[in-house]
Order: sequence, then structure tokens, then C-alpha cells
Amino acid sequence: MKLAEALILRADSQKKMQQLRARLIRSAQVQEGEEPPENPQALISEVDAGVQELEDLIKKINKTNSLTILEDGVTLSDALAKRDVLSLKRSIYNSLVDEAAVRQDRYTRSEIKFLSTIDVGEVQTQIDRMSRQYRELDTKIQQANWNTELID
Repeated sequence: MKLAEALILRADSQKKMQQLRARLIRSAQVQEGEEPPENPQALISEVDAGVQELEDLIKKINKTNSLTILEDGVTLSDALAKRDVLSLKRSIYNSLVDEAAVRQDRYTRSEIKFLSTIDVGEVQTQIDRMSRQYRELDTKIQQANWNTELID
């Protein structure tokens, strides 16, 4: 199985666990004399089995990520960490530009004037650079995901 397939299975498994949670909660309480929509014990057994399968899959994915070396000599795990922090930094810079670039119209001279404390154009240039780096790195990661066999 390819790493990308395992990642898809992990996402599906996580969705299934969320659905089981909702079904279990719906079956947790009933009015006196009523029956639950589903057997809570059967759902708990399903959760236990699903969580164990998910744990095993996550372990294999993590092992594969840490042992897979990309063409530039970086592990897949390190590339994922780099992509995550690029995304975080880009998001923070975007928020900064959004706030600094807001125009505030003044109707009289007595109204308070607000000024930007940053060079919006320069920060936007940095955001564009980070976005390009993110796309390039993400492409390498996706390529590795589809070319790498999952390690047991």
C-alpha cells in the first residue's frame, strides 16, 4: 500500500470515529421505558476495534514518514514540519496584512487617524514568497506520498 493510500484510510477512519462518537452519544440516554436507537455496548466495541486499527495505521505512517528521505536529503517528517510552520507563519502574516491594510475613512479632522505600523507591500511580498515555498514543498510531499510504500 502506498503512503498516500494509508493517509486516505487514516482520514476515513478518523471520520468513522467521529460518526461513532455521535451515534454513541445519541444512545447514551433514553427516557424511561424507551430503547436506545443502537446498542451502546456494540458501539463501544466498534469504537475499541476502530481505535486500535487507527493507532496501528498512524504508527505505520509515522514510521514511514521518519524513514523516507526526499531528494534533497530531508526526511518526510521534517518536510511535513516545515510545511506546517510555513502555513502557520503565512497565516499570521496574512492576519497582520489584513489588519494593517484596513482603510478607515475620517469624516472630520477631529476624528482619530490610524496609521499602519508595517510596510504592507513588503509583508505581502514575504507572504507571496512563503506561499511559493509552501506549494513547492507540498508538491514534493504529495509526490513522495504516492511513490512511497507504507512501512510495516
